[in-house]
Amino acid sequence: MKTVRSVLLTALLAMMSGAAMSSDVDVKAVWVRGTVSGQKATGAFMEVTSKSGATLVGASSPVAGVTEIHEMKMVDGVMQMRAIPRLELPAGKPVKLAPGGYHVMLMDLKQPLKAGESVPLILTVEGKEKKTETIEVKGEVRDLTAAPLSSQPMKN
Repeated sequence: MKTVRSVLLTALLAMMSGAAMSSDVDVKAVWVRGTVSGQKATGAFMEVTSKSGATLVGASSPVAGVTEIHEMKMVDGVMQMRAIPRLELPAGKPVKLAPGGYHVMLMDLKQPLKAGESVPLILTVEGKEKKTETIEVKGEVRDLTAAPLSSQPMKN
């Protein structure tokens, strides 16, 4: 009986530590740009806020063979896109992942993504103590020509 109680207590503590991290990071307004037949890549967009500060260190999705965090920015008058290993989530400041800026790139897509479908995403976040946790979200697939929810400039 004592062993069962010990195992249950350990499991409960593990769940509580995961819940604490998950409750620290809020992910909202998740959406994915739809694709056309033969298109092998698209972007996922969202707003991520960490109450105490964290870092987005990875992402994955069963709809893609490769998933990366990307940054788009102007360099000498040319728009460039590149994978980044980490995206800082400053304490209390929303970080927008939106077209033309930071986003999650879904590559080697396994099938076209049609408007109205739902895409599961798993975000990997590193807290201040360097512990990583995963956050599962779903993004609604929007039409290929969909614009972001707001036309406000990105801030981070």
